[in-house]
Amino acid sequence: MATKGNARLIAANSGTGSLSGACVVIVKTDWNAPIVDELESGVINVLSERGISDIVTIVVPGAVEIPFGIKAYWNATKYKDDRPDAFIALGTVIKGDTPHFEYVCQSVTQGITLLNQELPVPTVFGVLTVNNEQQALERIGGIHGHKGEEAGLTAIKMIELTRQIKARR
Repeated sequence: MATKGNARLIAANSGTGSLSGACVVIVKTDWNAPIVDELESGVINVLSERGISDIVTIVVPGAVEIPFGIKAYWNATKYKDDRPDAFIALGTVIKGDTPHFEYVCQSVTQGITLLNQELPVPTVFGVLTVNNEQQALERIGGIHGHKGEEAGLTAIKMIELTRQIKARR
């Protein structure tokens, strides 16, 4: 999701498989809410266009708390019929004058990577890590595309992949 116009992601036939009954949980942060809300809108638009209507959003205080929110939601629903088929982590971390930025980015990245290794469903990384607010705006419909939409497409592809793998067993 790093470059604008990721033609292979966007142009591919996402959503051609059955997405019947799919549930996607968005875990988003309160920090930088206007930007994160726009990321969420992009995700919801793409998922809805592809026929996914079971979309749940939970809000955590900051990016470091995203992995906890995902794991807690999974643990609460993993034995239920409406358990998630994918998670999407959304946040925006803007660099400041202290090393806090690096710690937060490293923590959320490692947490999401660990979840992708532990959970039987994918967690999509939709956290913007930018130097300034302008760079964030460029990634919610500006010159660098819409990273929320790309996260939604990635979730669709990962749900389809997971279902294909299960069908081969």
